[in-house]
Amino acid sequence: MLRVAVVGSGPSGVYTAQNLVQLDSGVLVDVLDRLPCPYGLVRYGVAPDHEKIKSLQNNLRTVLEHERVRFLGGVRIGPGGLPAARLRELYHAVVYCVGAATDRHLGIPGEDLPGSWSATQFVSWYSAHPDAADDGFVRDARSAVVIGVGNVAVDVARMLARGPAELSPTDMPQAALGSLAASRVRDIHMVGRRGPSQARFTTKELRELGGLPETELFADPGELALDPGYLDPAALPAVQRRNVDVLRGWAQTPPGDTPRRIRLRFFLRPVELLADGGRVGAVRFERTEPDGQGGVAGTGRYEDVEAQLVLRSVGYRGMPLEGLPFDTANGTVPHLAGRVLRAGVVAPGEYAAGWIKRGPTGVIGTNRPCARETVLSLLEDAPVLVRRELPEDPVAMLCAEGIEPVPWAGWLAIERAEASLGASLGRGVVKLADWESLLAAAGSRQAS
Repeated sequence: MLRVAVVGSGPSGVYTAQNLVQLDSGVLVDVLDRLPCPYGLVRYGVAPDHEKIKSLQNNLRTVLEHERVRFLGGVRIGPGGLPAARLRELYHAVVYCVGAATDRHLGIPGEDLPGSWSATQFVSWYSAHPDAADDGFVRDARSAVVIGVGNVAVDVARMLARGPAELSPTDMPQAALGSLAASRVRDIHMVGRRGPSQARFTTKELRELGGLPETELFADPGELALDPGYLDPAALPAVQRRNVDVLRGWAQTPPGDTPRRIRLRFFLRPVELLADGGRVGAVRFERTEPDGQGGVAGTGRYEDVEAQLVLRSVGYRGMPLEGLPFDTANGTVPHLAGRVLRAGVVAPGEYAAGWIKRGPTGVIGTNRPCARETVLSLLEDAPVLVRRELPEDPVAMLCAEGIEPVPWAGWLAIERAEASLGASLGRGVVKLADWESLLAAAGSRQAS
């Protein structure tokens, strides 16, 4: 039978496994992940209060419980783990679905000041990613600036504004819940360098901000009016047109007296983070204006916005994986219809899907056709790939290499431990937030 390793158990990896077993009854799939938990960004990227999206885990679970699919958690590919070349020896084909693991930087002075973080780091913290550091994101902060106007920016702004009564029913780890419950952040500024008609958030996400208890939304009519698409939205695509309609309503709302305020700002480009007492104290922005070609130009006018917490949300970027070619300009693996290219030539048996293939674009569902394209390429190559002799059981070989995979039963044990933890705290399921707790719950000897 054709044996395939899928590296990554997020949506792109699971959709790849699903297509493989659906399109070929003679394929066995091992889904490998560095973490002992499956589901990738569905577990560690979707906001805790988005229960409907998080329920996608149920669909992914069905695939990972298929009789010809096996989940192997806790398997690191690359430095400190199994070399990619060795993995290739254990399977007829390997599909890399490793996503885009890091964030883009602003490249401005002061970006590395204490109190300045990527939104990725903040999301990982409140989502209980075991690599996340609890460095007191909201401690002593009264004002926060979120740089970016996409859905992730909306998520982090919303989480900063939510109160403990709204966060407690989620699966947020207890330490993050306690920190956010004690937060003194009252002013949250979400800032974009372009106009409202070019913002990347979806209308559903945007409207959620308007429904937050004890939180007022502000949008500056003068900033909104700088955007020609705002003045006449008729020609805009449907999502952007609806966004403009929502912002119009907020711009006309008189100020109220609420505990928290979210201010949506536009046509402001960050140029420097200013220090106060050795940590970030404000963000200096340059006012921009439309350049008539879809971009913006600086005006030479500046504004400082107080902030003891700065979260940049300006996009993700793929990281090189040892043993694989990498396009540094695009942050992707070079490919032809999912087939990995080495020096422009197809590398037999190596494939890519998801963000590492196409870049960090689209929504979760975009991974479906992306995975299918890669799987069709792989199955077209299968008659040649399957001729190669393999070890009888890759797991036995992994163990011989000193790697102890966490099986599906180990993940189910983690789920039970998280349900038990939540019950002990008077909450629902509460995520385990560190490696030691996860591996101990899974019954892995790696925990000792």
